[in-house]
Amino acid sequence: MLKKFLPDSHFKNVYNITPEYLKSFGIKGIITDLDNTLIEWDKPNATPDLIKWFEHLKENGVKVAVVSNNNRERVRIFCEPLGIPFFYKARKPLTNAFKSALNSLNLEKDEVCVVGDQLLTDILGGNNLGVHTILVVPVASTDGFVTRFNRKVERRILKMLRQRGLLKWEEVK
Repeated sequence: MLKKFLPDSHFKNVYNITPEYLKSFGIKGIITDLDNTLIEWDKPNATPDLIKWFEHLKENGVKVAVVSNNNRERVRIFCEPLGIPFFYKARKPLTNAFKSALNSLNLEKDEVCVVGDQLLTDILGGNNLGVHTILVVPVASTDGFVTRFNRKVERRILKMLRQRGLLKWEEVK
């Protein structure tokens, strides 16, 4: 059961996830979380660096969709200007929204990865879907109420994964 929370890869941030890295796993699409994965949970718009990252992915044939537990307006304000398909109130780690995103990308499971900053929502959901999962360090040091609770649980899970020798990277902070 513990392995359901174990990501396939870990990066400091999304900018370190390159098309070359993705292609080495046959990945042609990313299903990504929004809040604290791409941008701070309390900021509405993409940064110039994030826009460049999206453009670089697109230039290299990598498709992107956003799956968020947040509300429609929050996710729409971020995604619509970028032309990124989005799925809101996803109820992650349930897989329905992930499946919808997968269909929108018109790709197979083995061609997609899930990227997120939370083990309990993004990584568990991606693993339940059966796709490659990538954990990133949250971009903000603050969280909303529910996420603060999740982080406490995640620290315990990470400790257990570390004790069993399953983590292959430094402690996630």
